[in-house]
Amino acid sequence: MRILEHRALRGPNYYSRYQAIYMRLDVEELEERPSDKVPGIAERLEALIPSIHDHRCSVGEPGGFLQRVRNGTWAGHMVEHVAIELQNLVGFSVGYGKTVDSYEPAVYNVVYRYRDEATGIAAGEAAVDIVQKLYDGDEVDLKPHIDHLKEVRDANALGPSTGSIVNAAKARNIPAYNLTEGTSYTQLGHGIKQRRFQATVTDASGIIGHSIADDKDWTKQILGDAGVPVPRGQTCYSFEEAQEAAAWIGWPVVTKPLSGNHGRGVTTDIGSDEDLRSGYDAAVARARDEYAGVIVESYIRGEDHRMLVIGGKLVAAARRRPAHVEGDGEHTIQWLIDRENEDPRRGVGHENLLTQIKVDEQTHRMLEQAGFSLDTVLPKGELAFLKSTANISTGGTATDLTDEVHPEVKFAMERIGRLVGLDVIGIDLLCETVSVPLDRQSAGVVEVNAGPGFRMHMAPTHGHPRPVGEHIVDMLFPDQSDDGRIPITAITGTNGKTTTTRLTSHILRQAGWSVGMGCTGTVEIDNNVILRGDYSGPAAAQAVLREPTVEHAVLEVARGGIMRRGLGFDEADVGILMNIASDHLGERDIHTLEELARCKTVVVDAVKRKEEGGYCVLNADDPLVMEHGTYWARGQIIYFTMDPENPALTEHLGNLGMVMTVKNGKIVLLRGKVTVEIVEVNDVPIAFEGHAPFNVQNAMAAAAAALAHGIEIDDIRAGLLTFHPTPAQMPGRTNYFEAHGVKCLIDYGHNVPALEALEPLVNGLGTQRKIAVSTAPGNRRDEDLQALGAQLAKMCDSVFVYETDARGRSEGEVAKLISEGAKQSGAAGRVEVIMGEAEAVERAMEEAREGDFLLLLVDDIEGTTERLKGRSFPTQAELAQT
Repeated sequence: MRILEHRALRGPNYYSRYQAIYMRLDVEELEERPSDKVPGIAERLEALIPSIHDHRCSVGEPGGFLQRVRNGTWAGHMVEHVAIELQNLVGFSVGYGKTVDSYEPAVYNVVYRYRDEATGIAAGEAAVDIVQKLYDGDEVDLKPHIDHLKEVRDANALGPSTGSIVNAAKARNIPAYNLTEGTSYTQLGHGIKQRRFQATVTDASGIIGHSIADDKDWTKQILGDAGVPVPRGQTCYSFEEAQEAAAWIGWPVVTKPLSGNHGRGVTTDIGSDEDLRSGYDAAVARARDEYAGVIVESYIRGEDHRMLVIGGKLVAAARRRPAHVEGDGEHTIQWLIDRENEDPRRGVGHENLLTQIKVDEQTHRMLEQAGFSLDTVLPKGELAFLKSTANISTGGTATDLTDEVHPEVKFAMERIGRLVGLDVIGIDLLCETVSVPLDRQSAGVVEVNAGPGFRMHMAPTHGHPRPVGEHIVDMLFPDQSDDGRIPITAITGTNGKTTTTRLTSHILRQAGWSVGMGCTGTVEIDNNVILRGDYSGPAAAQAVLREPTVEHAVLEVARGGIMRRGLGFDEADVGILMNIASDHLGERDIHTLEELARCKTVVVDAVKRKEEGGYCVLNADDPLVMEHGTYWARGQIIYFTMDPENPALTEHLGNLGMVMTVKNGKIVLLRGKVTVEIVEVNDVPIAFEGHAPFNVQNAMAAAAAALAHGIEIDDIRAGLLTFHPTPAQMPGRTNYFEAHGVKCLIDYGHNVPALEALEPLVNGLGTQRKIAVSTAPGNRRDEDLQALGAQLAKMCDSVFVYETDARGRSEGEVAKLISEGAKQSGAAGRVEVIMGEAEAVERAMEEAREGDFLLLLVDDIEGTTERLKGRSFPTQAELAQT
């Protein structure tokens, strides 16, 4: 078997409403060997992965998939189920999958859900290898595959703290995005509603507070001046200073780096110059700056507690104990450490809830001070401490004490958060107990932490776990009804997408909203271009939804983006389906209009349900939109039609549904028996006084979308009246010029439906000869290119064909097919192939005379527009003189 394509679909897509992995798989000779022709394959698969028995498949009961294997299914279907179960085996709960054949023999489209993209891809690769070996009768060792998938999972997984926040956000339907690869820098929400955080530091965490927390000396001064108990201490820059400080403070003492975290370089309970030397050197070795000082401070006898304050409230408290083992009277300390590290909760670094205990120099020193070694057999019940600090990151354990905190201690901790100026702060408190006020016991705050870890609170070794991630999300989004989302309008169809996208954006801006727009040509933020190129896919959604000022997102969605990567967002508020016509058929297994319709309806299927405020805007004049769009639409439907008496809408209007239509020369809104006039068609600039019915449809679709968003009729009218067919507002879409007696129309139409829509406008504007310049991308079918040529010949007297985008075809093949179609149509006048676009445009302009009409269907809109500026064309009188 060979994997031909393998990628993640990052949103609603052709195969699923949810994110999924897409694999195009060539099963090669296995096409002739369904599973029932391989004796014992079902039994071998179940023995290898027993949990695959739970897969119900189409049978609908446990064991259903294995029943399919016994009765006969294809290798691609088996790959799908194995890829799903491999992900389950490494901790990602997934269940959905589907495998469908393609138009190529032995090639299948395999689709399955994922939680982590990299792990999902790796699971598919492993599944192909496993299924191939099962077919070949080879032995399969599952362990290396599982080990590899765990490595991929761990390399890409969010840390426990970040993950807890992201999971809490998703539980509230707040979208989450990782912003930079390989980091925990994360965005919650969209556009202007977004909040960002990295680890547990939020976009509201004060930089001064962060600096204070990073400087232990500064922290002690601020807290001490405010009456908070802190240990007596001094910052030293030499060992001699440290000796003097210890003598002044009094033994025992603690040494720590002035700037540090996670307890690194901290040595406690130092009672001699010899131990002081070791502690001082350990602090220097861990200092972030080689010239930074070492703090020597009094050792407070008491237990180590971490107090977590979020948004000014104490939300969790835990007693931490350093890494230790408890004797059983039979085994050595080393054996006890090894057994402790077998705890599945312990991992490397921050990958798991607890951290493995590493034997190092500090461990040997702690054991030596207690009179032990690694070979010591501890008496039953006796503890041997292996680290001097209680950090989880060095193997420590935690016991939740949140419910035991005294009110005065709670107030003190919340006050510290305010004094330091951090919205999320971890406070290291040494005290005998948190259930007694601090001034009645031996106690002191030894450190505060910006960006504290949450592991000890999420899954304490003992006691109740605390939902600290939820507290972060509730702080960032205090309104429980706020899901952090901005309104999204998604527009798709064969033609008219870009114009409708730009017009919808214009109406929303006229109504006072900050709009982010992505379309064929640009990504724009409030009418400012930030990216140029074809942004009719998920890349535009990513750029717009991450922009911090955007209040509304308006996104053009083309077929290619849906098939390659999915929508790029999980749901829209308004989905517009303009039309469904033959274009790009034959690509990515979209060969029929019905298949194209399913692709386009992904947009309306991704709209919020009508009970949640979703709207679907559908073209009632297009039979395929009426059939497929109406079926898949999840939101409340607003139809638009050129026929106010459209019989298909009688029931919809009877149920008080909304319809945009043209009546008595006006665009109107119908609802039941109520008619609301919006604007005269002849006053809408892009309608060309009614000569451009396709733009009237575009205007109705944009007006319907604006209405769905609650925009006032007056603002909709103002938007329609101030949107012009100029390169500034509609680059490359029905841009009309008059140059020295020659009428020019520049457009991007490169398919037959687009030209058919332009035909009434061309006939309405053109008076004498009509001259066309045109091409099409090479990924159209031969018959589509020939039909394009025939339509051009039907509309124009002269046709100049050029070629710029062969897309895999040989040079000249596209132009040849278009010109052949024009010549064979029977309507052709002059047809000429000029390969370069600029040369073809120049030749057409040289041909034009006063009174002629130029239809320029070009890619280089700006260059063509510049050529028209100041251009003069010979008049009939001038021609007569020559």
